[in-house]
Amino acid sequence: MNSKVEVPQWGNLRRTRPFSDRYGFDRGTPIDRYYALRFMEKYRPHITGDVLEIQSAAYTKYCRHDVRRSESIDVDPQHGTTYICDLAHSENVLATNSYDCFLLPNTLNHLKDVTGSLRHALRVIKPGGVILATAPTLTPLTPDFSEYQRFTTAGLRELAERAWPECEISIESCGNVLAATAALMGIVCEELTTPELDANDPRYPVLITLFCKKAA
Repeated sequence: MNSKVEVPQWGNLRRTRPFSDRYGFDRGTPIDRYYALRFMEKYRPHITGDVLEIQSAAYTKYCRHDVRRSESIDVDPQHGTTYICDLAHSENVLATNSYDCFLLPNTLNHLKDVTGSLRHALRVIKPGGVILATAPTLTPLTPDFSEYQRFTTAGLRELAERAWPECEISIESCGNVLAATAALMGIVCEELTTPELDANDPRYPVLITLFCKKAA
């Protein structure tokens, strides 16, 4: 071994089971939720007017800014959403140009038809409206809901630009090797420092964020 190479000190990280099997919810705030909330807060002024959100209205309620109407959509009826349908086949359920903002937090991984869903997401927002979406990457898979893909920033940008031509699109990654290790181990953001969480290394994305503004 090269004597100049730093030797890892594993401590209690040398384990084959995470500290939490619930992403860290039983310990505090999961790492990916830290980035998701920061992203939503950044675009809080856009979460206004008529807002649609996937599954529940949790982020709408937390980050709302003069919200007039708050509705939700999901394919599973158990969540008590306003509309029950597959977003990729929502033409007879969701009216065109009817929302100012559409929130899709940690949703894209669960969509079978990502391109179709993105096109309908754009269809239902008004001209000048926005879509805010997040996609977890270096986090545990969801055991109780099927996941069909994980994304990279380049891959998601390719899909978004194809589905949303002539739109303003911004895609960014959040995380670093420490934050990714923490997310996989079930360590929570309260157990890291803000500088540790905010350090960004695109090679180790915990979460990818997507902003889209529809042409006016």
